[in-house]
Amino acid sequence: MTTPRSVTLERLVYTLTAPALAVVPNLFPDSPVNQAAQLAGAAGIGGWILAARSDEPGAGRKILRWSPLVLAAAIDVTAGHTTGWGPYGLDGLLAAGWAAVGYLVMPFSRHTRRRHRPALAAPAPRPAPAEVLKKPAAQDDRADLLTRDARMLWEQAGMPGRTHIVKATRHPDQQHDMTLLLRSSDPGRPITGLTDAAVAAPFGVHSSDVVLAEVAIQPGRQGGPGWMEARITPDANQRRRKAPTDQERWVDKVGSPKGGAPGSELVHKTRDDERGVTFYRAKMADSTETPRIDLAKVCRGLKLPEDDSCVFVLIDGNEFLISAFDEPPLSAIFPATRELLTPDAKGMYVCGFTITGQPVKTMVYQHDKNAPAHGLTLGVSRSGKTQFFAIHMAAQSLDGEVVWLGTVRKDEKTSVLGRYIDRQGSNALWMARSLRAAKALCEIRADMPWPHDGQPHDYKPGDPRCPYRQLNVYGDEFMTAAQDAEFGEFIQKDGEDLTVTGLKYGIGFNPAGQSPFAHNGFSTEMKDNLRQNSRPVIFNMGSPGATRKAAEGTMENAYDVPTIPARYSRTEGSAIERAMRGEADPENGVSTGGVAVIVLDNGRAVLMRSLYADFDTDLSELFPDEVNRLTDHEISELEKRGLWFDWNEPVRPGEFWPEPDEDDDGEGRSRRRGGGGGKGGDRGSKGGGRRSEQVASPRQALEAIKSLTDA
Repeated sequence: MTTPRSVTLERLVYTLTAPALAVVPNLFPDSPVNQAAQLAGAAGIGGWILAARSDEPGAGRKILRWSPLVLAAAIDVTAGHTTGWGPYGLDGLLAAGWAAVGYLVMPFSRHTRRRHRPALAAPAPRPAPAEVLKKPAAQDDRADLLTRDARMLWEQAGMPGRTHIVKATRHPDQQHDMTLLLRSSDPGRPITGLTDAAVAAPFGVHSSDVVLAEVAIQPGRQGGPGWMEARITPDANQRRRKAPTDQERWVDKVGSPKGGAPGSELVHKTRDDERGVTFYRAKMADSTETPRIDLAKVCRGLKLPEDDSCVFVLIDGNEFLISAFDEPPLSAIFPATRELLTPDAKGMYVCGFTITGQPVKTMVYQHDKNAPAHGLTLGVSRSGKTQFFAIHMAAQSLDGEVVWLGTVRKDEKTSVLGRYIDRQGSNALWMARSLRAAKALCEIRADMPWPHDGQPHDYKPGDPRCPYRQLNVYGDEFMTAAQDAEFGEFIQKDGEDLTVTGLKYGIGFNPAGQSPFAHNGFSTEMKDNLRQNSRPVIFNMGSPGATRKAAEGTMENAYDVPTIPARYSRTEGSAIERAMRGEADPENGVSTGGVAVIVLDNGRAVLMRSLYADFDTDLSELFPDEVNRLTDHEISELEKRGLWFDWNEPVRPGEFWPEPDEDDDGEGRSRRRGGGGGKGGDRGSKGGGRRSEQVASPRQALEAIKSLTDA
């Protein structure tokens, strides 16, 4: 092996300089050579300090490079302060030792070459060229220690995804969390094939602790597909799993793809201690999406009790509100008062309150359409329909309107209401007569002259020149009455006609029952007219699914419908633990009577608690002092048509259908029997009656088929 020229020259310098270090200080103390040696030593000490304070690699190598100058200055100073050549010729021994060490170690020439590569060596056989990743030019930049350590681990892993670490940034107050700024090793090519696991493996963390994100283009730095940001957060994730914040819990448990409201983000969480409710306001991350909410999943994600009576959701466009109450908010009672029931100038009055305490209004007439309002009330028995009838009739009466109430069967509440309204009856015959009379009033009012010009006009709510009052006809259990064996066809047909034509003449129809569908008495035309000209109110229909279906049947679009439970039942303890101990479930249910879903004008369904009218007290405080009646002209015209009399009387001859001939052997006799009418022999007589000769509706066709086949 040939000795490099730099090594030879350095050895020559050490050999020539060593005698001067020993001789000059002793023979020529004031010589400039001594000053030059000391200045060189000072420069070497400065080099040591700079090398020690620098963050760049190779600090030890730099210190060794400066050590010959510092040691030479030290020997020169020592020789100048010793007496003569020093004890035992110390000056000469130090100089010779310095030359010998420099001759063997050669600090300057050897340590200027990085990685101690040989200066000159025999050529070695080259191995076959292998595909080696190109080292980025930024490898030798002034990177900090964290970035250098991360690059070392990254290079040992084989540069995952053919990427290079540009910078590693430590997260504040975290020991292991950091963010890596990655760049493609191939300029101009996007980063592909980089996974969470490939990033997690070099740093020894779980793949769930790695999040890859795009890099936005910023001034002074590129971005786009060739750049990527990797967030490695094992410490933050461990804390997040143990004690997450509200935002983190929402992202992980509610807004995740498998959460109760996927794609949503929490706006804020607020607490109202006075009302005992916690609000979670959220919105969709994509403003064009509609919230898809599974309330049970949301409750489990937020660690709330899965209780329909305490947790509610309100959707408004791409935002929604989760309200978690400490106590069932709709279990409160809101007494009806005349102040709440008095309609305003637009015919609106307060009929109940929502879960958030907001008043809910409905209408006795349609101010925007300049017409009366129909009404549609649905619910099973004991759900609160009659209670709602009471407050709605009171509001209509306070507005000066006439009210008729027809029911299928007599009960206490309807009898009490009969004392405060114009007319009330309790059988299918009475309801058929009231609808027929209301239908005739359309013809009568169409010819009634108005006093200001002597000409008839369409009804205008609130117009003092109108010669008649608005009439509201109620049909409780309308679906049952529409299926009556004798008068059901008349009730259904006249009710349908009234919903179509009654609004022009100041007549509103208010049916109630347990189903809004055609097979139970509602035709499609009738339901559409009721839906468009009222605010349907749906009480408990027996199950949340039935309530939802009934509400959707009254809406143009199937918005999310709130759930009405059968009872308010708070969740207490664990059902599994009670089962293991053999204990009975707590019986703490409270009736949901009076709780209803009201469909507002925009098609949105709102959960409310209707006002409570106590039938055990005097309802006169809710109704006006005088009962509103029809005008004398209307009554006289109805009497001329034979439609104004005591509607509880038995069926009059020829009132609904022609009398059979005497030789018909009494086939139609059962059809002329009174009010309620039996159903046994009457049903069989339909085939022989004369009105069965003409089939005018699907129901008549079905009855005709039944009579022919004896079904």
